Amino acid sequence: MSVTFHQAKLENGLVIIGERDTNAHTTAGGFWVSTGARDERSELMGISHFLEHMMFKGTDKRTAEDVNRDFDSLGAVNNAYTSSEMTAYWAHVLPEKMDDTMEILADILRPSLREEDFSSEKQVILEEIAMYDDQPFWVLYEHAMERFYGSHPLAHRVLGTKKTVGEMTRDQLADYFSNRYASDNTIFAIAGAFDFDEVVDRISRECSNWVPTKPVRERRPRETVSNESDLTIPDLGQAYLVMLSEAPGVESDDRYAASLLSHTLGGDETSHLYWSLIETGLAEEAQCSYDPRDHAGEFATYAVCSHDALSEVEARIRKEISGFSDKLVQDDLDRARARTATAAVISAERPMGRVNRMASAWLRRGSYVPIEEEMRRIDAVTIEDLRACAEKYPLEPSVIARARSSD
Repeated sequence: MSVTFHQAKLENGLVIIGERDTNAHTTAGGFWVSTGARDERSELMGISHFLEHMMFKGTDKRTAEDVNRDFDSLGAVNNAYTSSEMTAYWAHVLPEKMDDTMEILADILRPSLREEDFSSEKQVILEEIAMYDDQPFWVLYEHAMERFYGSHPLAHRVLGTKKTVGEMTRDQLADYFSNRYASDNTIFAIAGAFDFDEVVDRISRECSNWVPTKPVRERRPRETVSNESDLTIPDLGQAYLVMLSEAPGVESDDRYAASLLSHTLGGDETSHLYWSLIETGLAEEAQCSYDPRDHAGEFATYAVCSHDALSEVEARIRKEISGFSDKLVQDDLDRARARTATAAVISAERPMGRVNRMASAWLRRGSYVPIEEEMRRIDAVTIEDLRACAEKYPLEPSVIARARSSD
């Protein structure tokens, strides 16, 4: 791929980064803000996600209808998301439409935050929370994460709770916006076909008046906990299990081995859990995921099965995890590496995949690593590295949560 990296920084601290691909036929770009659920006070849990909604409710020069119509007129595929650590606003368009797209994206990131919009959107978010409350796995996962992270802000729910969102005020939202949506806490990232000088010129014209605030993020270590709990949910057709264990953070070089390790245990139909639980018909689903965070991280092993099989499923998972480093063989690593590399390259074939990877990495580590270098680092992981990671970060869960029917 004929890809070149570009970087610039405005006087107010806003960073602009880009991966230019001369073979691309589209362009993807957007703003990534280094703020999420972990940056909220507990009583304001969900405020980052609430702000994401408010960005589309209108600005000083656009109504909510104007925002939607203007994106549509450009043929843009656009969206936004909020996580524990970042909030993103992006659009994927034809190259000749990106200049106008940047103007819209910059405009919506300075919203009006009108009281009437705040009140109506609060009801939308409360309905969204209620919708997720009807999803058993999501309920159990949030329950387990709250126990795993305890008093650490990574325990915060991205959507918040009915109480925190219900009691939130428009002025609190505006204060949070003023502090966190600062020029020195935001990047503009772009990938695909573009002229970087033109991008810098447009972003400079739109964003030079944004104000820096030097926001900070708490990075204290998570307290080690040991907790088992059971939830009862009415009319639950199947049983659910979530097991959490310590994992390396996104800044750690161990993240490459950790990703391959989780894939080996429960990534797909080549994994240990698949052959132990899915192929045998004991569980409908059994996987292990690795989520690296800013100076924190967790392995999440989870399963879905019949109520009668829950105890056996948990016992089988414990058996697989026990002494996992001694069970690893070269074939495990080769399969995990092949699947990981394929997924990464497929994502990198589209500008949207490239820009999200690039922007997320920059916010978390403040540096650029091309996809080719990522592939080299994955290829460099040896079976000894995999075993060492399993020794350093044992998959033995410190938090276990089960969901059963109350009937």
